[in-house]
Amino acid sequence: MVKDAVPLASVARVLVVKLRHLGDVLLAAPVLSVLKARAPGAEIDALVYDDTAPMLRRHPALAQLHTVGRRWRKASIPVRLRAEWSLYAALAARRYDLLVHLSGHWRGAWLARVLAPAYSVAPIVPGRGALWARSFTHLYPVVGGGRRHQVELNLDALRRIGIQPQPEERRVRFLPGPEAERSVEALLAEHGLEVGAFVHMHPASRWRFKCWPAKQNAELLLRLAAEGHRVVLTSAPEKTETAFVGEIAALAEGRAVNLAGRLTIEELGALVARARLFIGVDSMPMHLASAMGTPTVALFGPSGEREWGPWLTAHRVVTSDHPCRPCGYDGCGGGKASECLTTIPVETVHAAARALLD
Repeated sequence: MVKDAVPLASVARVLVVKLRHLGDVLLAAPVLSVLKARAPGAEIDALVYDDTAPMLRRHPALAQLHTVGRRWRKASIPVRLRAEWSLYAALAARRYDLLVHLSGHWRGAWLARVLAPAYSVAPIVPGRGALWARSFTHLYPVVGGGRRHQVELNLDALRRIGIQPQPEERRVRFLPGPEAERSVEALLAEHGLEVGAFVHMHPASRWRFKCWPAKQNAELLLRLAAEGHRVVLTSAPEKTETAFVGEIAALAEGRAVNLAGRLTIEELGALVARARLFIGVDSMPMHLASAMGTPTVALFGPSGEREWGPWLTAHRVVTSDHPCRPCGYDGCGGGKASECLTTIPVETVHAAARALLD
């Protein structure tokens, strides 16, 4: 028993703060689910960056979604002040009883002070000092060391205030929405693809050092095509990612349906939900595949699969045997190319794919 557990019966509104990247925000979704399950009468709000809003927008436990603009820092001072004041006014009007902060971002400490909820919980962040510690009523240690999944690390915030999540409550949920569902159904029909009868490959990442080389991706694609599998390629709309996927598609002699840069995040979720298998690297789409329950082959290099691997879905993680991984660096020596990824044989990835396809 936690001696200073939060009395959930007295909590009417909760604000969950996760100011990170797309995949990080998606992996915070179980926090919303558990809070709603344990305090069904409470309204659960979330605060995220505007470009990550699709990850939680349709979550069934969510009452309101507030956003911080990624570009506010680059705006003029009057524009930024107006945006900050508007956000503060919206949050203050909600009169939160509990604030759950899931990162070391200083905004969480500021909100805990100015919104003054009765209860607030945040991680212990080395080097933050007394100002950070005194901003919250509850602090929890980040006990991972690369051995625990990020979902569990997020849920530690709830464990600290007396909530013990059950295994069935820890699933990541993502709802694409009816518009995205219809759009993807039309795309499948356009390309003659059937639900559950294609392999979805998302080989790109915003960080190139996390990517398996184009040549190996193309060879894997050709092997799958030779076995009779239709393959769909996707990427984010950034030029570097679409160019990378375009290179793979060219090397694969046009044997894939190339949708790189054409899908919204919601459409990406609807597409991967209809795939027979997902193959990708440590990136948001890999987490999305897990959330949709699609069997997943995930390639990991410098990042750690124990903390960031596929979650609660059938999967195979493919790594090299380099003793230095996971190092967390942006390529060997910071050179943007990770030998622990570039040396993974096509045969190994193909075998993992076949194991799940069978």
